[in-house]
Amino acid sequence: MGLVAADFEMSKFEYLTKDQLKFIEVFLKNRGNIKDVEKELGISYPTVRSKLDEVIAALGYNVSQSSKVDKKKIVDMLDRGEITADQAIKMMNE
Repeated sequence: MGLVAADFEMSKFEYLTKDQLKFIEVFLKNRGNIKDVEKELGISYPTVRSKLDEVIAALGYNVSQSSKVDKKKIVDMLDRGEITADQAIKMMNE
């Protein structure tokens, strides 16, 4: 039997944990709709955001303060029914 010798480059995604990959799968399946991700995973909005930031960082990207949801976006999400009033208050205080 012969050996295969070559240089292979691993994808950034191959370094993610199983939990991170599962989160990405659920996030993409729900087209990034955080409310649907919350429901499917049974977690809160801040937890979804935290997991998303964790994956972004694990992929080698900078998670900066500018990636935080601004207050107008929070109000818009509340108006669309994507988050509850309690979630909006928590997000505003982050």
